[in-house]
This record gives sequence, C-alpha cells and structure tokens, in this order.
Amino acid sequence: MFDWVNLETLAVILAIAYLVLAMKESRLCWYCAFFSTAIYVWIFGDVSLYMESALNIYYMAMAVYGWYQWGYGGDNKEGVAVCRWTVGQHVQIIALVLLASFVSGYFLALSTDAKLPYLDSFTTWASIVTTVMVARKVLENWLYWIVINTVSIFLFIDRELYQTAAMLTLYLALSVIGYFAWRKTYLEQNPNNPQTSPV
Repeated sequence: MFDWVNLETLAVILAIAYLVLAMKESRLCWYCAFFSTAIYVWIFGDVSLYMESALNIYYMAMAVYGWYQWGYGGDNKEGVAVCRWTVGQHVQIIALVLLASFVSGYFLALSTDAKLPYLDSFTTWASIVTTVMVARKVLENWLYWIVINTVSIFLFIDRELYQTAAMLTLYLALSVIGYFAWRKTYLEQNPNNPQTSPV
C-alpha cells in the first residue's frame, strides 16, 4: 500500500477549510472541496474503498455545480438562498438512499474485494444526495452529515485512515454549528414562514 500520509494531511486541511467556509456561506469553499476530493479519489482507491473513490469524482463535479449555484443560481440568478425541504421529501430521499445502498452493497460484496460494502455504499449514496442539498443550500443537509460522518468514522478507522477519521470527528461538531448558523440565516430570510420553503 502506498504511503498516503502526506497527501491525506493536505486533503484533510482542504476538507476542513471547505466546511468552515461553507458554514460561512463563502463560495471559496468549493475550491477547497474540488482539490481535496481530487486527492481522495486516489487515496480511497488505494485502500479498496471503491464507492468512496467514485464518490469523490462526483464531489469534484459537484464542487463546480455548487460554486455556480451559490453565485448564479436562484430565481434572480444572484445565488441560492437557504431553504428547507418538506417531511415528505426527506422520507422519499431516505428510502431511495437505503434501497440504493442495499443494491450496490450486494453487488460489491458479490463481485469485488470491497471492504464493508454496505456501509461504504450507504455513506456514498447518502453523501451524493446531501451534497446536492449543500449546493442548493437546504438547511437539513447538516443533519444528514451528522449521520453520514458518524458511520464514516467507523469505516475509515477500519481502513486505517486515522487522519480522515479524526477530521470527521471534528466535522460532527462543525455540522452542529453549521446547522444553527444556517438556521439563523433561514429564519432571518423567512420570518413569516419558518417551517418550509420551496426548493
């Protein structure tokens, strides 16, 4: 196995910078996301977490999409505002994530040497959905990340990616802070409709 320690350190630094900047709704976060995920594509492939590696290719594309949405999305083409999804939307998304996780986990277990294929699949599919939520500034993305990061910590410790596991432990705390920061922004933008907003 290639020694990825130095590259992993750089990826972790960029990933933390991404989250801190995202909490502040700064578009600079997407630059950090792009380069961090580019590094992780190779790291995860080297330790046989193939779904995680594929996920980071997706993240690279989403970094471009998120950068565009935050700057030029929305009805006025001036960037998207923080919004909320309905309970029904969340139920549908969670059901689809669980189904996709089972299907891909089954095929990974059957056809590859993937480690922890069902957990790997769950974090991958859940992260795909949640990254779209971040790009569209859906408030509840932070709650999704709390669940995803908790599972991912176990996954990465098992693969001896200790710096990444430590980073995700920090992410748990930052996700709570991020949720309340975005919630404050949302309530300021929607004083008469605090529960839901169209996506």
